[in-house]
Amino acid sequence: MGKRKKSSRKPQAPKKRESLPRTFTCLFCNHENAVEVKLEKKAGFGLLNCRICGQKFQCAINYLAAPIDVYSEWVDA
Repeated sequence: MGKRKKSSRKPQAPKKRESLPRTFTCLFCNHENAVEVKLEKKAGFGLLNCRICGQKFQCAINYLAAPIDVYSEWVDA
């Protein structure tokens, strides 16, 4: 008796991860996707700016920081 033949399958590609958001809801004016975060990793700080009401925030970051880290520090401040 012989073995069953397996159909040739292509190897599955790794699943794509969704990227973390770079724009957020403003705490002061409640506009969605109004807050932009810029990371200056070489200088060691993150900048947060609302396009609608002009609210600004700046904090220190490290090389592992992501935009969500700056936003969460703003929420906690």
